[in-house]
Amino acid sequence: MAKDLPRIAILGAGPIGLEAALYARTLNHPVRVYERGQVGDYWQRWGHVRLFSPFGMNSTSLGRSAIHAGKSAHEFPDDDDITTGREHREAYLMPLSQVERLKGCLVPETQVLSIGRRNFLKEDDPGDPKRARQPFRILLKDKNRERVEEADIVLDCTGTYGQHCWLGDGGIPAVGELAAEANIAYGLEDVAGERKNAYAGKNVLVVGSGYSAATTACNLAALADNNPATWIIWLSRGQSTQPIKRIASDPLRERDRLAVRANTLATRSDANLEFHAPSVIESVEFYGQDRGFRVTARCAGEQRTFEVERIIANVGYSPDRGIYRELQVNLCYASEGPLKLAAALQGQKSHDCLKLAGSGPDCLVNPEPNFFILGAKSFGRNSNFLLRLGFEQIRDVFTIISGNPSLDLYKKK
Repeated sequence: MAKDLPRIAILGAGPIGLEAALYARTLNHPVRVYERGQVGDYWQRWGHVRLFSPFGMNSTSLGRSAIHAGKSAHEFPDDDDITTGREHREAYLMPLSQVERLKGCLVPETQVLSIGRRNFLKEDDPGDPKRARQPFRILLKDKNRERVEEADIVLDCTGTYGQHCWLGDGGIPAVGELAAEANIAYGLEDVAGERKNAYAGKNVLVVGSGYSAATTACNLAALADNNPATWIIWLSRGQSTQPIKRIASDPLRERDRLAVRANTLATRSDANLEFHAPSVIESVEFYGQDRGFRVTARCAGEQRTFEVERIIANVGYSPDRGIYRELQVNLCYASEGPLKLAAALQGQKSHDCLKLAGSGPDCLVNPEPNFFILGAKSFGRNSNFLLRLGFEQIRDVFTIISGNPSLDLYKKK
């Protein structure tokens, strides 16, 4: 291994972190991948959900070749197959993490607490390239201790799923929500599978206006087919009587099927579901374990009170900015993603993630030299991220790192 190549620290062992690590090791960079849990942890948590995009869009030629180099008999899903998150994790992410090139690179069960620059404070020498002459200092915590390790380049691929948004109007916690937070489900609950017994026969409040809320509402409605006492109240801040706006001639069939199913449930009168829009949550009162909630909301301008046993808040996620608070990172005031990339995404103004184009290497550059945010976290609160866009980001960032604009390890199929 060439000793003069910069050391790369990658935060997060999800799909983008693993692909970035493989790309870096293929170029012989020393690499460490820090993961607070296990490989693809978030994919395991919401893994009962079927992806919209097919397997061919969610894997790379570099990754598949590396896996086959060690396990020639490994079978991948077909390129057109639609997998669940867990199926993708088992078929691709787990074997990718075990390839020979990544041996010794992954550091699981290790949380990144903070990142700084040796001998520099955040306010020192703004935007000055000389900051790059000193390594990053990364404060880590595992089960037993805290420690500091160093790197010359940092790629933050930690995603956003670990930090939920809030229920209240204006994006702040509703009155009482902070006290009730531990008893509210903010992720994608497996209501028809592993968590079925927690929701069958219950009054459930679903809050959200996107595909996650639609997924939850549809799965709860299916649960209610065999458990008639199950009742779903779906509150959305959207203005339409149909919660999900369909995309004309949508090439992602799973996405369109979900939209049709959710809109049908929201507008029919014979399902165990009532839909209210536009709605905002004003307060949440938690009565105690297994005693439910009293939720006050404004629905179409009128105050309503709901007595429910469960709350599922599919209200979105936001990036954790705390780990790089001591670095010079220029963020968009609206999306919380890197400013240049956010401006490029805003300029495209497409509601269909398939129509988004890669934004190029320059949009990944921060004032802090050699610090890059990749993957879903780079989109901030913009939910239009696709893995294929993340793979393009990896190619772009290594164009910057290697200085070779012609280098591309992803073969076109």
